[in-house]
Amino acid sequence: MTHPILPKITLVGAGPGDPELITVKGLRALQQADAILYDALVNPILLKEAKPHVPLVYVGKRAGSHSHTQESINLLLVQYAFNYGNVVRLKGGDPFVFGRGYEELEYAYAMGIATEVIPGLSSSVALPGLEKVPLTSRGYSNSFWVITGSTQNGNLPDDLVLAAHSQATVVILMGMDKLDLIARIFSQHSKANTPAMLIQNGSLPHQRIALGTAATLPQIALQHQIGAPGIIVIGNTVKLHPHYEHLVSYISQTA
Repeated sequence: MTHPILPKITLVGAGPGDPELITVKGLRALQQADAILYDALVNPILLKEAKPHVPLVYVGKRAGSHSHTQESINLLLVQYAFNYGNVVRLKGGDPFVFGRGYEELEYAYAMGIATEVIPGLSSSVALPGLEKVPLTSRGYSNSFWVITGSTQNGNLPDDLVLAAHSQATVVILMGMDKLDLIARIFSQHSKANTPAMLIQNGSLPHQRIALGTAATLPQIALQHQIGAPGIIVIGNTVKLHPHYEHLVSYISQTA
């Protein structure tokens, strides 16, 4: 006797890159999935946790290279849920931090499909932490902003100017192609000398890191050959990086 297929979609955050940084609950969901649709920034090692013969469908979107539109991803999720049952939508970082997770959830709602969300470690929080840089620390910063570097029209959001006015730590995702503009905005608001850090491929063996100031973001990216995928951290807490004071001392001696 065959059992009826019970469609379900689970959004799972894969974390910032290191496969060991997925949550226990997220890993269990992967191991129980009947189909997996995964993004570009998902570590392929995680896909080895799937049951044998489970469909593994790449639906990644990277700058200038989209394998599927968001609308087609929504439709695929529903189709796989009805055809296979328990579908895991595996997304880099956290599904609800610039991951368009709610759009996929909303589409599933409209189709009457059961859903679940398993949060993941966002690179915005995890990567500075791995570098021993807190986003908040007494005497340095009482809050932090997480801002996209690319809105729907491809521009920087107006919130970045507001953030530049504040004393908060500012983390910018998907902004590596706008370092000149970001540096200019912070410099225009008297934040040129604010400590800054770039992290590319964070948490992975081939990660690259650069330390400097808001004004020198383009230069340190070029010097250390840092590009996407990466995050930008601007704020006084970057001073707490173990190598920051040594860097500042070295720059002052060679200037």
